[in-house]
Amino acid sequence: MPEQLLHCRGVDVRIGQVDVARGLDLDIQAGQCWCLLGRNGSGKTTLLHTLAGLRAPAAGHIKLGGTPLQQLTRTHIARRLGLLFQDNKDPFPASVLETVLQGRHPYLHNWQWESATDHDIANRILDRLGLRRFAQRNVQTLSGGERQRVAIATLLTQQTDLLFLDEPTNHLDLHHQLDILDLLRDECRDQHKAVFMVLHDINLAARYADHVLLLLGDGETRAGTAQEILQTALLEQLYGHRLIELETPAGTAWLPR
Repeated sequence: MPEQLLHCRGVDVRIGQVDVARGLDLDIQAGQCWCLLGRNGSGKTTLLHTLAGLRAPAAGHIKLGGTPLQQLTRTHIARRLGLLFQDNKDPFPASVLETVLQGRHPYLHNWQWESATDHDIANRILDRLGLRRFAQRNVQTLSGGERQRVAIATLLTQQTDLLFLDEPTNHLDLHHQLDILDLLRDECRDQHKAVFMVLHDINLAARYADHVLLLLGDGETRAGTAQEILQTALLEQLYGHRLIELETPAGTAWLPR
């Protein structure tokens, strides 16, 4: 049986008086690729940060690797769970390689420098993402898409079992969207990692996710396999818009009416 990486029971998430999720039960297992869908302002980022332990749930409990999140240090969490934030800010100049090596910091002691092994890991990821030629480039000079790929490289360099990504396709052209999502799917299939990502494109979700969580509003959620959840009626309820369902050589797709 696949390893259970994250376990949630009865989790309530709120923003002020607004319910994002109410009584959420969720199990994320090794090898699974989850997609979180919801309207703008539905609380997707807030839920992601709650599951990552950056904010406390209003009720319920969350366990990482069988241990309650609140009992774990940030260093321990960072060795098991990596998080790609929606926005990347670079207030100080640093090279791409220096930035990506930040993914190794959970494994370093105070004032310890990165080892040759850490550099090998970072350079291997840069190669995979086509970023090796930018290794000595100042991150402040990169385009939005290049900077997003550097952020994903940093996350992968962290080498965690559980990858949380808040809109990983931001700023990426079609080629790089598919390349990044192919890579994340490979991490699930070949490395037995779990991915939990926020997307806005339901067709990309259908293509890559095997499990889906919907934020339907007023605290209502739906979670299950992609086959169970990606149904036209549910998606129309989610987005408040009529959809056309199409069968294509790449699988089922939806277009707005």
